[in-house]
Amino acid sequence: MPNAVWFISYKLKKGASASDFLLASEETHKEVLSKKKGFLSWEVLSHGDTWVDLVTWETMEDAVNAEENDGSDPIASKFYSFIDFESMEMRAYTVERDYDGIGASGGRSDERCTDS
Repeated sequence: MPNAVWFISYKLKKGASASDFLLASEETHKEVLSKKKGFLSWEVLSHGDTWVDLVTWETMEDAVNAEENDGSDPIASKFYSFIDFESMEMRAYTVERDYDGIGASGGRSDERCTDS
């Protein structure tokens, strides 16, 4: 089964500290995301005032289920407090081909790709 990736772009709230935001993201990774079923990785990217999270999950089902109840977690809430939600765009994608490594199935990831 192919992996899923959240692609989330956003801006920080006016006056938010990037270093404080990164500390909050580190804590959220350690205490929240990394403990969710199917979590594989989280990359935090930036360019100018735009930030992007690439979060990889074992399956799309894991990605969908991971969204539940984050708002009630105090650590996740602190992370979200830095984000300008009006600027946020979130999409979930299925990984069709991975040229960089071993896929979740244990085989070369390009071996699990099938043409539709």
